[in-house]
Amino acid sequence: MADDPRLTALRARLDVAPEVADALAAGRPVVALESTLISHGLPFPQNVEVAAASEAAVRESGAVPATVAIRDGRILVGLGGRALETLATRPGVRKVARPTLAGALTAGGWGATTVSATMLVAHAAGIRVFATGGIGGVHAGAFESSVGPDNRLRPPSVDVSVDLEELARTPVVVVCAGPKAILDVPATLEVLETRGVPVVAIGTDELPGFFSRGSGIPAPQSVPDEAAAAALAAVHLELLGSGVLICVPVPEADELPRSEAMAAIARATAEAEAAGIHGPALTPWVLRRVADLTDGRSVRANTALIINNARVAGRLAAALARMRA
Repeated sequence: MADDPRLTALRARLDVAPEVADALAAGRPVVALESTLISHGLPFPQNVEVAAASEAAVRESGAVPATVAIRDGRILVGLGGRALETLATRPGVRKVARPTLAGALTAGGWGATTVSATMLVAHAAGIRVFATGGIGGVHAGAFESSVGPDNRLRPPSVDVSVDLEELARTPVVVVCAGPKAILDVPATLEVLETRGVPVVAIGTDELPGFFSRGSGIPAPQSVPDEAAAAALAAVHLELLGSGVLICVPVPEADELPRSEAMAAIARATAEAEAAGIHGPALTPWVLRRVADLTDGRSVRANTALIINNARVAGRLAAALARMRA
């Protein structure tokens, strides 16, 4: 079957780091990492520390890390320490998803890739596993009307993350701690099911709750360990062509108890509604407010799950490489 010309064109824009290129050529495991967590997700120097720790966790698991970013019209696949610090400290770094990828490439300067853009780039580069914190999804009120603080009926927001569409169209295994806890998680699962994306929890029958180890929602599928997850993912990628969402609970020592997390999220979401905050600004605003309300414990859980996901993704990538060999 002929290659997709758009994929070929995208590959021509990639600058793949030598270590990553050598690993891919030799069939060794590689894990893609997004860069928005560095530029927009955490403050300096914590963002650099978490990025470096995530790369180290991938290496400890026997894989090669490939953090993805954009610079001056080129897509970088694999960043050095200096580039990580630039992303962490430079003002005006663009946040790049699939819809804004072309704009970022033509505008010049630095861009940090989100889940959708990183998946797209990973697939073009031949990287089958990608680790992130949590995916985007369906926001509360996306599919139903609501009453605003002015007691007026508001129409559905139709606020649904492009991450879900990317999972439906791009064959990459995404390792996360579940959908972000501020979302309408049941609706997010429904959309993923409708789009044919398997959602698989490792080591638990309950869907991980991002900040918390559980969400109170049964996992659509569960497997005991990374080897079983790799076996399932390998068959899905071979036969069906969409992405696979692998969900990993936050380490027990670092979790924010579910009752506390949900109380903080409910309060932060209500405050955002009262303040008229919607669209792309909503998620970062709510997450910052949740951090305030939990005295930073949500941030500690977030950083721990990011690093843990990278470690699990490394082991999963290694298992997939052994199967292919």
